[in-house]
Amino acid sequence: MDKGTEGILQIIAALGIAAAVLYFSNDIAALGSYGYLGAFLIALLSSATILFPAPGWAVVIAMSSTLDPVVLGVVVGVGSAIGELTGYLAGDGVRDIMNSRIKESKKMEEFVRKHDVAAIFALAFLPNPLFDVAGVIAGSLKIPWWRFLLSCAAGRTLRYVLLALLGAFTLGLLF
Repeated sequence: MDKGTEGILQIIAALGIAAAVLYFSNDIAALGSYGYLGAFLIALLSSATILFPAPGWAVVIAMSSTLDPVVLGVVVGVGSAIGELTGYLAGDGVRDIMNSRIKESKKMEEFVRKHDVAAIFALAFLPNPLFDVAGVIAGSLKIPWWRFLLSCAAGRTLRYVLLALLGAFTLGLLF
């Protein structure tokens, strides 16, 4: 299969996953009754949308009153990172289609390649509705998927552990 066809299939797959998640978004909240597994699936699915944020963080806060906040944060962080691979997949497909037609600035490309793990970690940690763009860029620059996944998982896990601890503390004060 040539690179152009492979790229088109990657983009279609990523957009198909995102569309399916959006279509079934009303049913996703019901997964919360499955504890940690449900939290993992909610995070994975809510992060699989591309440029259409789904409120996975609300589940973390709600579930932090009944589940261990640290374990919950780790489970949700890993699920969220895996869901972000849809953006990476789309970016990899865009690169395959565009190939030499994309003329990135050499300085910017070198900067992203040099600081990819730190940049992805920071963008995954900070509440940032445009994080999908980081996945698309990482995919288009052919940053190894496992480096993207690990740095995204580390940033998301730290974010969600802190969010779950805050939720547990706040909900503990209220109830």
